[in-house]
Amino acid sequence: MILLTRDGMGSGELELQLALMGKYLGLLLAGDLTPQALCFITEGVHLVCEGSPVLEALSALERRGCRLLVCTTCLEFYGLKDRQRVGTACAMPDILGAQLAAAKVVTL
Repeated sequence: MILLTRDGMGSGELELQLALMGKYLGLLLAGDLTPQALCFITEGVHLVCEGSPVLEALSALERRGCRLLVCTTCLEFYGLKDRQRVGTACAMPDILGAQLAAAKVVTL
């Protein structure tokens, strides 16, 4: 399971963070690698919303069976509830359950 807590990867400029995230997701797709789940919390919820440059890659992973779990509290906090385009909005117990079921959790 991969936990996404930021708009992108790393802590550089947002443009660089998004470019890195795009490359990361692209490599998952190209390598035919499908995580059990991607969980989006805090700033990470921006990645599943309208205008995100990685929506297509996330949608492709979802079609492959990767669960995209999106924190509803975070969507509401950022005012993004109506802009979510991929994934399933869920509560923290769902995210916790996915973490506990995973053999390994990687945080990006």
